[in-house]
Amino acid sequence: MIEVIFIGWFLTFVNADGVADVVLSCSLVEEGVGMGGMGGGSLFSRTPATLVLRDVPVGPDESLDTLTPFVPPSVPDPDLILFENKVSSPDIPNAGMLLHADCNEQEVMCEISRYTPRGLQESSDPAYFMVSLSVEGLDFSTSLILQTLPVDKDQTTLTQSKLSLPLSQSGTLLTKVIFLVFSDINSVSAPLRGDVLLNCGFKQEETPLAPEVGLEWRLQHRGRGRKVLETKTKLDDTEEATVVQGERNGSSVDAALLLSEGNVSMSLTRLKVVDEGTYICTVNLGHFHAQQVIQLHIIQLPQVSLSEEKLVLNKNSPQTLSCHCAKYYPLDVQMEWFFLPPTETEPKLFPNQGSLSSHRQHGDGTFTLSSHVTIDPSFSPGTKITCRVTHPALDDPLHISIVLESPQPDSYWWVLGFLVVTVLFFYQVMK
Repeated sequence: MIEVIFIGWFLTFVNADGVADVVLSCSLVEEGVGMGGMGGGSLFSRTPATLVLRDVPVGPDESLDTLTPFVPPSVPDPDLILFENKVSSPDIPNAGMLLHADCNEQEVMCEISRYTPRGLQESSDPAYFMVSLSVEGLDFSTSLILQTLPVDKDQTTLTQSKLSLPLSQSGTLLTKVIFLVFSDINSVSAPLRGDVLLNCGFKQEETPLAPEVGLEWRLQHRGRGRKVLETKTKLDDTEEATVVQGERNGSSVDAALLLSEGNVSMSLTRLKVVDEGTYICTVNLGHFHAQQVIQLHIIQLPQVSLSEEKLVLNKNSPQTLSCHCAKYYPLDVQMEWFFLPPTETEPKLFPNQGSLSSHRQHGDGTFTLSSHVTIDPSFSPGTKITCRVTHPALDDPLHISIVLESPQPDSYWWVLGFLVVTVLFFYQVMK
């Protein structure tokens, strides 16, 4: 197996007609034979390579003055690995994101591997390659299948030394995209018992690769995998063209969008904790298949409360105040205690953060945790006690507070004082 992996930079060249040439610097990674094992060493060998995406559409606000079209080497070199592909039909969705990734210091990941269509023997005429592209920090991911184009051979035709493929007159490996699968999300969070749409789509060249498209959505989580949904759709738009096998209640694909736009996004309703994980969208067209991977995170906001609605300072003994964080997901949660004396302006962290209960998991997969702090008699009335909760489902930490109230006079002394006053009153009356 041969793989090409992006190692750190790319260039952009712009033509005068509103399209740009994007040049990705890559490494050709070949799986080594006898390179690892007890003797050590890498399992892969790496050779510099380049991927050129020609004619990527440029938006109307882009400046075309400072860049020029890509120009191949003046002297073809059979040792160079230079893939040249024209982005036309099918187009690569959101390929324009590649134009600014370098300026924004976002790493472009590019991996290319030799691809053998299912049911066909590996050959060099034509040859196929799988390309996986993504941009760090952006929702851009696509898998392309490239097919090499015929080259008019003569005595001057060069052959790429490592791949054994004929080169064009300019020394490039001419290719075209025949099939691609893409997604505009890499990761998505959705609330427990809510709904979510996992985005996935495909495009193929104008001449259909097969009369039927197969789709499979699978879920991988914690080492286990299961099929969520599978469809088979005839592309001739006949009645009952789609056969759907859903193994998860509430999973669906819009057959009309699949036929008209190649949209194979899957909808999930009434989400549960067990729906969390890595979803793999695989599209099959005849001998070819490609896929996208999407992470689904289930979240549930914590319900936060204090054990007391009113807290009166006890001057004789310490008191315990509890903060309850209930029915949240995922497990990661942080609970902190602060106090703000009436004479201060900035809250302070409790020197002793008290104790935590053990996590309690409910039947729906959510968790509950309690934190207990001790209120010392030395605290002043009017002190504000705050429990702060931090959780992935919260955009900002959640605060819940209570103010220490002044202690009331002991009721015994009130009663005794009342009796003394009453006795004195009657004594004076009867005197």
